[in-house]
Amino acid sequence: MVPLSVLDLSPIVQGGTPGQSLGASRELAHAAERFGYKRYWLAEHHNMTGIASAATAVALAYAGEGTTRIRLGAGGVMLPNHAPLIIAEQFGTLEAVFPGRIDLGVGRAPGTDQLTARALRRNLAGGVDQFPQEVLELMAFLRDPVPGQAIRAVPGSGSNIPVWILGSSLYGAQLAAALGLPFAFASHFAPQMVDQAAALYRNEFTPSEHLARPHVMLGLNLVAAETDEEAKVLFTSIQQAFLNLHRGQPGPLPPPIEDYASLAGTLSPDGPLSKAVVGGPETVRAGIEAFVERHRPDEIIVTAQIYDQAKRIRSLEIAAGVRDALWPAPAA
Repeated sequence: MVPLSVLDLSPIVQGGTPGQSLGASRELAHAAERFGYKRYWLAEHHNMTGIASAATAVALAYAGEGTTRIRLGAGGVMLPNHAPLIIAEQFGTLEAVFPGRIDLGVGRAPGTDQLTARALRRNLAGGVDQFPQEVLELMAFLRDPVPGQAIRAVPGSGSNIPVWILGSSLYGAQLAAALGLPFAFASHFAPQMVDQAAALYRNEFTPSEHLARPHVMLGLNLVAAETDEEAKVLFTSIQQAFLNLHRGQPGPLPPPIEDYASLAGTLSPDGPLSKAVVGGPETVRAGIEAFVERHRPDEIIVTAQIYDQAKRIRSLEIAAGVRDALWPAPAA
């Protein structure tokens, strides 16, 4: 069985508000738990008028309220934006509220432009060049305290929250392998290097106290609907969003359009959305099977910026049904 998880960007739709978006994320987390997804992760972005999850730990606390089983985490926190102690305290607080259910994925990109990154940190000292050292510092704050330790994360110290390395290039794969940590690759927007990154991580993985063998989770844009035609229409919201981002005009998530054929022609066939799985149940099943056969992930984290909230939840439900058909649960 290949578990499915959910990555949510908490999209702000055209005509919507951040409050509505965060409420929709909370509803999505509850639906993901109901449909048997393993994890619900939120991503950190800043100065993006179409994304509401900038305060990732706060958004997670709200989204996770009322859930009881699903793992909750960041996919991820952009560590160069923060002091490691602050992140240890924030996620230590989440662990105190949701014991045994918190993941902490960290990445080295700023999740924004350089001007906004400077506003976040006031200066760019350290930054991406210090990422490995900051990961180690963060992990030190999360593990059991040692005698004489002068600074502790409270909450956080002794929580031993699982830390994941996120990446969209070979850098994250190398670091995750060297530290013996699980690795999540952003193949949902950087598909060109997925095979190379996964192979490098697996080949160079060093077992650690955190993980005995390599574990790769791959991102996948997945839009499921009752029919292929409906799914293709829903997918046009993501296509428009990527085009707007490429043109330097990011904004709220646009509603879908019917003329998806002409829109698809403006996107590169080997571009960021080239591995997306879009269609009705049978098409989704074939797409997931092909993705697993080609890339051999240990886990898949699906994401879909669908304009209509009911359709977004239905997409998760259809994908979960496909998962159960592919990998039936063993009889009790």
